[in-house]
Amino acid sequence: MKLMSTLVCALALSLASLQATAQDIAFDPMEQGRKLTRQFYEGDIAAVVAAFDDQLTSALGGESGVRTFREQVLAQLGAESEVLDETVTDRGSHQVYQRVAKFEKNAAPFVVVWAFDSQGRASGFAVTAQQAMQPAPSRYLEYETQADLRLPFTDEWTVFWGGRTLDQNYHAANREQRFAYDIVVVRDGSTHAGSGRSNEDYYCFGRPILAPAGGTVVTALDGVPDNVPGEMDTPELAGNHVVIDHGNSEYSFLAHFRNGSLRVKEGDTVAQGDTLGLCGNSGRSSEPHLHYHLQNTPDLTNGEGLPAQFRNYYANDELVRRGEPVRGERVRPADGGRD
Repeated sequence: MKLMSTLVCALALSLASLQATAQDIAFDPMEQGRKLTRQFYEGDIAAVVAAFDDQLTSALGGESGVRTFREQVLAQLGAESEVLDETVTDRGSHQVYQRVAKFEKNAAPFVVVWAFDSQGRASGFAVTAQQAMQPAPSRYLEYETQADLRLPFTDEWTVFWGGRTLDQNYHAANREQRFAYDIVVVRDGSTHAGSGRSNEDYYCFGRPILAPAGGTVVTALDGVPDNVPGEMDTPELAGNHVVIDHGNSEYSFLAHFRNGSLRVKEGDTVAQGDTLGLCGNSGRSSEPHLHYHLQNTPDLTNGEGLPAQFRNYYANDELVRRGEPVRGERVRPADGGRD
């Protein structure tokens, strides 16, 4: 699909022109990215262009150029129907906001990208097919997981997002979540019964989530309300979540727990298979699911993702002794989730 490829070039040129020295960022790039995206969708082009720096204004042809681009987006993609992910990446002298979303007229996700300088001015803007994005570079492509990871549930779940390519896993564009998983329960081809407007309609909602390996709980956040399906509480991105230190600079992140369901607190020692809480729909989550990833720091926004190789599980009814589940696989532990 041809979708204003000059915008992608303009983004790259604008980013390349910025100095590589770090500066204090005195604005919220997440909120700025959301605001400008909303204004772009609503057609408030004057407000959008007013936020551009001079180079971006020139590169995109001012208000008339951006207005034409918006018309192309609406004609080819339609309205945004679902936000899959939002991230902000610190690249020294600028911050990059990326919003992975689905649109009414296209089944494949597209990515809205904004780059901001230290004063909050937009120095780059693009809407591009996710396939045009590249997986985040990683030093850990050949890494072998040190922890004895087991799937963090006892029954059969389905990998909704998982794998090393963007087709398999939109998380792969994010450095911290380079090898992350979103996992749901599917029956008869659906994640829910009924209308899907209630969390209780979803088959995974309220199911126990287990510690994938032993370790020390370094973060345990509870108290974030569960979303109405289709809506998201974006201020607390991970919602109710648990981070476990397994040693060897390996940290498990498990996110979107049901409000009030955590059974662990910071400082607790957990064994593999211990119940951490119940699956929920809190934080940046459009429907109940489990988000899991492994990374080399306990900071959700500052680290590098690590491959999470699980042991002794069935994938589509075939036994896997050690592997990385991928999108579409039905997975269940061979040993019930415990040694």
